[in-house]
Amino acid sequence: MRIRCVGGIVRDERGRLLMVRRGRPPGEGLWSIPGGRVEPGEDDPAAVARELKEETGLDVAVGAPAGRVERPGPGGVTYDIHDYVATVTGGTLRAGDDASEVRWVTPDGLRDLPVTPGLLDALALWGLL
Repeated sequence: MRIRCVGGIVRDERGRLLMVRRGRPPGEGLWSIPGGRVEPGEDDPAAVARELKEETGLDVAVGAPAGRVERPGPGGVTYDIHDYVATVTGGTLRAGDDASEVRWVTPDGLRDLPVTPGLLDALALWGLL
């Protein structure tokens, strides 16, 4: 079974990336870009905006696609993840929903965190690291 997911790649004025520490499986305890499942009837930009609001407390304007990856999940599930560039338009930074922590991370600092498998490779491939 394939599950469509989205993520939002957000940078601040200092070039840091917005990262969340996953509070639930899959990836519990690992750092990743904020995102999650696309709900029925929802398009990708709406899902990105909703997921970022739920996980980080921030409102975003969703821009161009950044890239796409597939990741294995439990029970033979495949996550089909479409990531988009997004810009903060409001809100207050706070961890919410399934994120146990949220913070801005420099590209070099990202290499020192326990991140979800393949994240650094994907970001580098897409020219974001």
